[in-house]
Amino acid sequence: HVQLVESGGGSVQAGGSLRLSCAASGSPYKRYAMAWFRQSPGKEREGVACIEGDGTTNYRKSVRGRFTVSRDNDRHILYLQMNNLQPEDSAMYYCAADDVVVCSLSNTWYKYWGQGTQVTVS
Repeated sequence: HVQLVESGGGSVQAGGSLRLSCAASGSPYKRYAMAWFRQSPGKEREGVACIEGDGTTNYRKSVRGRFTVSRDNDRHILYLQMNNLQPEDSAMYYCAADDVVVCSLSNTWYKYWGQGTQVTVS
């Protein structure tokens, strides 16, 4: 079983930056595909970025060039560096993981989820 705990959310002005972290525990983290999702009120949860065990990444088109997903396999932490944030990026951000090789931006792909961290851009 995997436990995921997000942190790093907050309120920023448009154009600002935040770095989200997701601490993972409980299972062999290195081979897990991991991802960041977000959900705002009244909208479906959407995939933002994902990363495979070997570092291969994939991004939602609207965040490409602004967001960077990375992982520290020694410390079991997943990161999401978010630059040039815009009001439409405001949402609850969730970390997800599963014991699969290929990562996906589909919210049906992952078994394990964190509780989320709020990002508000004004």
